[in-house]
Amino acid sequence: MQPQSGLDKCLPFLSFECQPWTAPPVSRKPVKSRLAITISRQSGSGAHVVATRLADYLKLHNADPLCPWSVFDRNLVEKVLEDHHLPTRFARFMPEDRTSELAEVLDELLGNHPPTTVLVQQTAETVLQLAQRGHVILIGRGANLITRGLENVFHVRLVGSLDKRIAHVQQTHGLDRKAAMELIHTEDRGRRRYLKKYFGADPDDPKLYHLVINTDLVNYDLAAAMILDAALGNSQRKLDPPRLESIGTAARGVLPGA
Repeated sequence: MQPQSGLDKCLPFLSFECQPWTAPPVSRKPVKSRLAITISRQSGSGAHVVATRLADYLKLHNADPLCPWSVFDRNLVEKVLEDHHLPTRFARFMPEDRTSELAEVLDELLGNHPPTTVLVQQTAETVLQLAQRGHVILIGRGANLITRGLENVFHVRLVGSLDKRIAHVQQTHGLDRKAAMELIHTEDRGRRRYLKKYFGADPDDPKLYHLVINTDLVNYDLAAAMILDAALGNSQRKLDPPRLESIGTAARGVLPGA
């Protein structure tokens, strides 16, 4: 009998009755214990900007041509479709911020796509594989819940006031205030429903994360540096507790003008 891998233990984590997933124990250690980071976010809190800058900082600290740092956000869907040999038209049925259960049911009944639970499970398989490989920053999709059995993964939540998030969405999407606010509410409701339905979790539960950052009070550059310092420090502590660096050391090394 072949030993069961971490991925095998994860499947099937969803049933067709949509029972909330309970994270299984994962005993297989990732290759070379490469660090991976998940970012959960409120809509408009700057997750993509922070993740991009964080990836740049991490590349400076650990340049590995065989496994460079990558950010997976919306492009995670493309990776899932590629991994599972699914047609590209399925992409439009896979947003985590989709709010209409009726639309999901109708699409499934009409045969437009496989059951949503299957698509979510396939997404989770890809997320777990990426996290086990390491050197990835995974935004959303319940990645922190899927990977919480892996010791090499560091979990972050970004939050902010509605006014500041509206301003960010207005700037990045070119929307007026009303449209930006509607987009934020739609995305936040959809993501909350996604995590509740498929993982039985509340994204605002701080116990799900190593670090929660308010981007009202911390700019995006400093947020990225804080995550870098905390994630590397947490990883170093597991390897050699007496040599844990103080918070701020990594930030001073990577912030412009430091």
